[in-house]
Amino acid sequence: MSSNLTGKKALVTGGTHGMGLAIVKALLAAGAEVVLTGRNEQTLEDARTELAGQAAHVVRSDAASMADIAALADTARERLGQIDHLFVNHGIAAFAELAEVTEAEWDRHFTINTKGAFFTVQALSPLLVDGGSIVFTTVGNDLIFPGLSAYSASKEAVRAFAHVLAAEFLPRKIRVNSVAPGFIETPTMGVPGLSEQEREEFVRQGHESTPLRRTGTVEEVATAALFLAVDATFSTNVELAVDGGFAQGLPVTH
Repeated sequence: MSSNLTGKKALVTGGTHGMGLAIVKALLAAGAEVVLTGRNEQTLEDARTELAGQAAHVVRSDAASMADIAALADTARERLGQIDHLFVNHGIAAFAELAEVTEAEWDRHFTINTKGAFFTVQALSPLLVDGGSIVFTTVGNDLIFPGLSAYSASKEAVRAFAHVLAAEFLPRKIRVNSVAPGFIETPTMGVPGLSEQEREEFVRQGHESTPLRRTGTVEEVATAALFLAVDATFSTNVELAVDGGFAQGLPVTH
């Protein structure tokens, strides 16, 4: 990973915890100035405390709100002026099997994960420098887990339009890639609201189904995301799996 991003400007949505915060920390460590967003007041405050004194601007912004997305563009213009690297990382996930999925929950996943991601790029694209980069956080291919149909569908939609945007941004030499995490160790395992028993079961199943026989770390996701954004200068329309071999058809040995 490039160690010197001094003078570079980045924006990370969903950057106040988990994988997003790890991306923010990696960018700051390399010298970049970063705007990061979140919508949970506690994680926003925690991020402000942890990143105090660094070149980080913690902004409350809800990807479900078109008004917030427009305001984020204004804030980014004011704080950064331009954006070299955009990380569209935000998302929600909630367990519900077929009979339990409500229209409201389905719409919530697509409003935040899909619509929010698309219109964030639309709003911020005038600030992206020619030759810059966009990195989406999708989900590991074939990461099939009962109860995550709405989440998986919404992230597959992001994967689909990321391919199209890669083509649309070619005239500006802006590279569009995606990082696709598998089972990653975070406080919530990406699914808030799990009981401790449910979380333990989720982790156990992750270990058992991942060829490398462990969950990944948020730092490993951040390393991959920054590689795509900064170092992979001849790569666009690429999705890089960070899933311990889950989607690559490797055998799971015991």
